[in-house]
Amino acid sequence: MSRVQTIKVTESEAGMRLDRWFRSHFPNLKHGELEKLLRKGQVRVEGGRVKASRRLEPGETIRIPPIAEKPAEKPAPAPNAKARREDRDFLKSLILFEDESLIALNKPFGLAVQGGSKTTRHIDGMLAALEEDGERPRLVHRLDRDTGGLLILAKTRAAAAKLGGAFQRHEVDKTYWALVAGAPHPRQGTIDLPIAKRMVRIGEGKRERVVPAEGEDAKKAVTDFQILDGAGAGVSFLALRPRTGRTHQLRVHCAAAGAPIVGDSKYGGPVSRLEGVAPKLHLFCREMTFPHPKDGVPITIRAALSGHMLDSWRFFHFDECADATWPRDLQ
Repeated sequence: MSRVQTIKVTESEAGMRLDRWFRSHFPNLKHGELEKLLRKGQVRVEGGRVKASRRLEPGETIRIPPIAEKPAEKPAPAPNAKARREDRDFLKSLILFEDESLIALNKPFGLAVQGGSKTTRHIDGMLAALEEDGERPRLVHRLDRDTGGLLILAKTRAAAAKLGGAFQRHEVDKTYWALVAGAPHPRQGTIDLPIAKRMVRIGEGKRERVVPAEGEDAKKAVTDFQILDGAGAGVSFLALRPRTGRTHQLRVHCAAAGAPIVGDSKYGGPVSRLEGVAPKLHLFCREMTFPHPKDGVPITIRAALSGHMLDSWRFFHFDECADATWPRDLQ
């Protein structure tokens, strides 16, 4: 392309992030190159400087500077019909709730939400199998690979913009279940402990970990908790409500409270190993309440306990249908 262009955002592109818009219109432009153009102000929306995460509105104009054409990369082979059908059947088996705007899945433990280094099978990579009328479901938040439970998908671009905004503004009330070694004291309360990513010594080397921290790089992290049941002094059934959404927040907070999540060797060490249960992370997204993207009316969705955590709950005779009622002073 040898000249400056101005392109108008269409109705079908409402709510799309600017970086994703470029990915759709200029697939050969790398993200780093786009970020450089944005920093220099060469890409503008409605004449103003913007960030890659900017959500677009119909009718807005995007200034496109001269971008060198590159040979089109060889597209990745599309999944064959059998693989696509298998992905569709698998995802359909996980659906807890579905309407015209959203899909709620009960994500299995050990399955990644997005791809990464050496990760070829993940939820995001299967979503094309659920495409309808040209709309592919979209992720609006994440769960760690080793965490199971409730995962919300948007069925349309407009729904994705509203749901994504609700998550960013902390308008989504989430309750997680965890099996922890020991018991926090008191039985219910709030952990207000800033955390940050730091390089820490592990064995003979150093690795990046999220740790309680102070300083400019420390981020506010707040978690409400309550014990719902226990089995002696060695194990507790904990309900957790994160008020902030930091990476590994619940795992770090539980370990800092002296009750690491069972199976969390990364933050709990040997204490997190418990005889009689699977040596896997016991953290599950049980429930979410959020404004519905269509009308803004709050909706609550719950996921039934599954996998190794269901086995552990039955081993300890915990209530699989327990309800965490958060006291008014924790609201």
